[in-house]
Amino acid sequence: MVSAQSGIELENESTTGVNTMKTLTLVRHAKSSWNHPGLADFKRPLNKRGERDAPTMGSRLAAQHIRPQIIVSSPAVRALTTAEVIASALGNQPAEIITDDRIFHAYSDQLLNVIRNFDASLQHVMLVGHNPGLTDLVEQLAQAEISNIPTCGIVVLGFSVDRWRDVSDGAGEMLLYDYPKNITPV
Repeated sequence: MVSAQSGIELENESTTGVNTMKTLTLVRHAKSSWNHPGLADFKRPLNKRGERDAPTMGSRLAAQHIRPQIIVSSPAVRALTTAEVIASALGNQPAEIITDDRIFHAYSDQLLNVIRNFDASLQHVMLVGHNPGLTDLVEQLAQAEISNIPTCGIVVLGFSVDRWRDVSDGAGEMLLYDYPKNITPV
């Protein structure tokens, strides 16, 4: 659920005080440069727009009080740079960023496998990756029809599960969908 005044309600506590909600923040890497045709896809840096959009989106997340415990990123330069810039805007230290080779060009089912292997003690994880896998994953988990997460677009999903391994198709609730050209988060 989204609240314009108080940010996003990210945690639900049962009567026992145990958190029963997992929050997943998905970020598509910021816009990358195609100025170096000989450069491998994996090594492409952010372009000027990407360098502008990543801190903007990090600030928007900070304004919504979105603070993941860890950030898991594709090791591709454009994704890892996006993760570092957003972490900085959130006040997280770069040491809290973990790279996972499986995220680079992953399909939605491969990303779901990565997610299901997150440590159960983690309540909120950010995953920084690539399309079309991220868009397909959101449509799969939240039954949402968003067609395309733009570069540096962000989707926050909530799951009423105790363990990441229990995340399943259609079980996610979309808490936030935002992107650089968006005037108001949806």
